[in-house]
Amino acid sequence: MAKQSRETFKEMMAKLEADKVFEPKPVAVIEEREYFLIVCEGVRTEPMYFDYWKKFLPKHLVETIKIVGEGDNTINVVRKAIEERDIRAADPIMPNFDQVWAVFDRDDFPADRFDAAIALARQEGIENGASNQAFELWYVLHFQFLQTALHRNDYFAILSRELGFAYTKNDVKVVKALFHIPTIQRAIRWAEQLERMHEGKALSDACPLTMVYRLVKELMRYLNLTQ
Repeated sequence: MAKQSRETFKEMMAKLEADKVFEPKPVAVIEEREYFLIVCEGVRTEPMYFDYWKKFLPKHLVETIKIVGEGDNTINVVRKAIEERDIRAADPIMPNFDQVWAVFDRDDFPADRFDAAIALARQEGIENGASNQAFELWYVLHFQFLQTALHRNDYFAILSRELGFAYTKNDVKVVKALFHIPTIQRAIRWAEQLERMHEGKALSDACPLTMVYRLVKELMRYLNLTQ
C-alpha cells in the first residue's frame, strides 16, 4: 500500500493563518452557565493547557472552570477530585460543580493502581481524562494518528519534530500552537478512533489511548466553539 503524504505542521499552520478559521476571542454568548472542576495529576503542564481554555470565557464566567494541579499519583488525583467536589457541595453559597474531571496518566504506574483510580472515579461519578501512556499523546493527536504503543518520551520527540521547536513541558508556546479548531477536532476524531480500537480492554492495557478528548468536547460545547 502506498504511503499517504501528510502535510507538515508548518504547511497546516500557514493554511490556517490564510483562512483565518479561528480567532482566540471570548465567546459572545453562553446560553447556560455550568461549573467544571478539573483536577490534574501534573501541577503545571495539564493545568496550563486547561487554563488556556478559560481565555475564551467572558470575564464574568472565568470562575465557572476551576482547575487544580494536584501533583500526586493517579488514585490520589481522583480522591482530590472527590474532596473538592464534596467541599463545594457543602458550601451554602457556591453552586455545585456540574462536571468533575480527574486527569491523570498511566506513565509507569502499576496497572492495578491505574485501573483502581478509574474504578474509583466511576464509583464516585467522577469523569476520567486518563491517558495511556501520557497526557502528551493528546498533543500528538493534533498532528498525526498514532496507534503504536510508545514510551511517553517518544511523544516529546514527535512533538518537537511537528512543532518545529523543542518540546518542553510547561511551555505556553506549545499550548498556543494547538488552539486551532480544525486541529482540535481532528485530534478528537483520532482519539475516538483509538478508543474504538481498544474497546473491551482495561485502560491499563489500552495503549495508546487518551480520554482527554471527552473533556475537550465538553469544553468546546460549553464555550460554543465550533468552526
